[in-house]
Amino acid sequence: MAIESMDTRDEEAPLVADISQSETPKTRTRDVHILSCAFLLVFLAYGAAQNLETTVNAEGNLGTVSLGILYVSFAFFSLFASLVVRVLGSKNAVVLGTTGYWLYIAANLKPTWYTMVPVSVYLGFAASIIWVGEGTYLTSIARSHARDSNLHEATVIGNFNGEFWAMFALHQFVGNLITLAVLQNGAEGSSSNTTLLFIVFLCSMTLGTILMCFLCKINDKEEKVSADSSVSFSSAVVSRLKSVITPLLDIRMLLIIPLIAYSGLQQAFVWADYTKDVVNPILGEAGVGGAMAVYGAFDAICSLAAGRLTSGLKSITFIVCGGAFFQAVIFLWLLLKYRLVQCILIKLSIFNFH
Repeated sequence: MAIESMDTRDEEAPLVADISQSETPKTRTRDVHILSCAFLLVFLAYGAAQNLETTVNAEGNLGTVSLGILYVSFAFFSLFASLVVRVLGSKNAVVLGTTGYWLYIAANLKPTWYTMVPVSVYLGFAASIIWVGEGTYLTSIARSHARDSNLHEATVIGNFNGEFWAMFALHQFVGNLITLAVLQNGAEGSSSNTTLLFIVFLCSMTLGTILMCFLCKINDKEEKVSADSSVSFSSAVVSRLKSVITPLLDIRMLLIIPLIAYSGLQQAFVWADYTKDVVNPILGEAGVGGAMAVYGAFDAICSLAAGRLTSGLKSITFIVCGGAFFQAVIFLWLLLKYRLVQCILIKLSIFNFH
């Protein structure tokens, strides 16, 4: 009975809400620009800092452990993120979410187990609500813009998301170029240059957070969950767990799990092992920025190309086999031709520093 009541309340207060009638289509497009720029400013700092984490905090594997804790926390709190966003509202959730990233960068100014571990746990929570809040906010303003402008809803949602993700895709490239610019003129392992870099990142995040405050707020009455004493928090948790467990009974979801796990392992390798054990010994800390800037640029280009190529393929088997083949080639290249990788990185170093 409690679950049924919760479902009814969810229908009364949808996560994706309508925008108040006082806002104009021009205001909503402005909000897309602000949201996109704000996320770029926040994540260019976080993305570049994450790439350096295992290098600058290598003692005791502090960087690796903190990243592991961060993503475990992220996975756990994602189960309840939508409930938090309903209570706070999507704009407030996005603004609150930036505090986790800000504190994580600040903790790197004085990295210890007592600062990095608690902040990593909090960042997992902050990351869960910022992404749910972003998706909710962007979809809400897109639907409202489509309705008021008499446009096709799916087209507007696609356009708004296209602008957002196009800007977001630049964060690896821009952030790592900043890393390269700040660290390349300093002595190897210099703490002063690293401190300066994290201060620059904090300024970027602060500017991004301030920008988010200028977003138009979605109508509270439509977005927030109305107070209902008959539905307890435990009932909400049970409902959420039910919605999480149900998809796991679908065989298609079970078949996707290995792909999700592989994607996580691939990202862990790029952000941790590759930067620490391949790039840093050859190019140093500054070289991590240059190498990851190249990675970010090619990641964006190849994602666009792969999307166009795979759209014409009718069978998922060809897509999976093709992806597995290219990943196997890269793996064997790293495993058997490691000296060739070193040669390429050395040439990249000469190009960057001379």
